[in-house]
Amino acid sequence: MTTLAPRRRSTNRGGPSVGRPGAVWALPATLFFGLFALVPLVMVVVLSFTQWSGIGSPRFVGLENWTDLASDPVMMKSLWLSVLLVVLGVVTQTPLSILLGVWAAGHQKNRAVLSAIYFVPLLLSAAAISVLWRALLDPNFGIPGQLPWLFGDGNLLGNQAGAIAVLTFVGMWQFTPFHTLIYQGAARAIPQVLYQAAQIDGASTVRQFFSITLPQLKNSVITSMILMVVGGLTTFDTVLILTNGGPGTDTTITAFYMYQQAFRSFDFGTGSAIAVVLVVVATAISLLVVRLSGYDKMQSEQEGI
Repeated sequence: MTTLAPRRRSTNRGGPSVGRPGAVWALPATLFFGLFALVPLVMVVVLSFTQWSGIGSPRFVGLENWTDLASDPVMMKSLWLSVLLVVLGVVTQTPLSILLGVWAAGHQKNRAVLSAIYFVPLLLSAAAISVLWRALLDPNFGIPGQLPWLFGDGNLLGNQAGAIAVLTFVGMWQFTPFHTLIYQGAARAIPQVLYQAAQIDGASTVRQFFSITLPQLKNSVITSMILMVVGGLTTFDTVLILTNGGPGTDTTITAFYMYQQAFRSFDFGTGSAIAVVLVVVATAISLLVVRLSGYDKMQSEQEGI
């Protein structure tokens, strides 16, 4: 006697297209990214091989813009300054963001109120923040002018060291709350059983921080650093308002130099070449961070829990 196997009920009740909806849902985002990211990038690459003042038709000049940039001392200096500001931003913002993020993830008294006050800079635009600190650091009427014993003549933006220090401080004041939010969310996701086991073993709070919290925040640290690299290399409005690239060219970073060439000198070909260099440098540094950190493997820090 032959036994008939029971028929399996189909789980695809919505037709053939419901089983693979990924491409359909990703289509709007893909179109948006292509229209507002890839197309402008291709146009900038094309413009980098032309000479164009913004009026009329671009004139193809081959590698002329690129050869001029290779021998331009201001361009080389701007790249060095951009990398310097990125390094200073990472060094100053990362430790502070981690400490504040871990603290904000706790249950301390008045933590919510203090966190809300601390996150106020996130509500302000970069232009507003730059105008605010420009007024506060005015050598005649600002804070430095009232404390000559600490700031000397008070002209912090009158020399390269002071101007770079101010840009680093303002960037830290503006963006540390954002990175603190990243670490706050990551710290709250750490299983409490790890800390409970550490307490049973007699580990102190400091030992728990370095042996549990920091390793669990590894992926968040790499993500935050990549955001700092990209954001630092593309900083423009803060430099424009606070220092205007000065004194001289001592704070003329690559993004600001691109603006000068394109919108002040009306040399959009050279400005486009600088923009391409900026994209390549930011991408290279981000990929280097990912490669050196092993972040591309995306191994879970909580495996086995």
